[in-house]
Amino acid sequence: MLLHLSTWPEIEDYLARSRGIVIPIGSTEQHGPTGLIGTDAICPEVIARRASDEAGFLVGPTFNVGIAQHHLGFPGTMTLRPSTMIAALHDWVASLARHGFERVYFFNGHGGNVSTINAAFSEIYADRSLSADASNRGPVKCRLANWWDYAPVMDFCRAKYGASHGSHATPSEVAVTWFAHPDAIKSREMSPRIAPTGRFTDAEDYRSKFPDGRIGSDPTLATAEDGGELIALSARGLVEDYGRFLAS
Repeated sequence: MLLHLSTWPEIEDYLARSRGIVIPIGSTEQHGPTGLIGTDAICPEVIARRASDEAGFLVGPTFNVGIAQHHLGFPGTMTLRPSTMIAALHDWVASLARHGFERVYFFNGHGGNVSTINAAFSEIYADRSLSADASNRGPVKCRLANWWDYAPVMDFCRAKYGASHGSHATPSEVAVTWFAHPDAIKSREMSPRIAPTGRFTDAEDYRSKFPDGRIGSDPTLATAEDGGELIALSARGLVEDYGRFLAS
């Protein structure tokens, strides 16, 4: 069930049986020579929709621009400042809470978002702690999970890609987008085959160290078939973890 494809009476009926919602969250940033710029938003969105089809929970709109300042050396990348993203997440949750949602599960596709999302949760919880009428408000709880962090997904990636998986423009995330959008599959020779690794600061520093955008990865290992398996594994993990969250 998708919020954007529902009417307000349908959401009112949904709230009578569940107070939870899953929100895919990602980024709009370069993903190497063959990875789609929307990869980090596409992956959690596709997986969340698959899980929703299985379990019947509500999926909200995808928060598709995140913390990506270090990728701005590559055309097409968009970013928010951390303060902007915190404010936006605060308002998203406050809007949902206004209608009775009490469990907001952010399903993430970009590691660079993690610290900012957690900071936003702290702002949200501070509202309740500092409010004089807190006893009259619903106990809103938020949760963050990365689509790749469920154990079966990690096991698949280790077995399939080993040290070539890397940390950006990985074969697993490229595979998911290729399964979801087979008409957008790209091909290009990689040199070196496995990208370098290292630390970075701003956009200029990142581009100088990782000139084609990859970090430690070999996305030529990606296949659409792998993407289908990864979506199924992650969707199963989401259904199980979301169920536990609702019961908390």
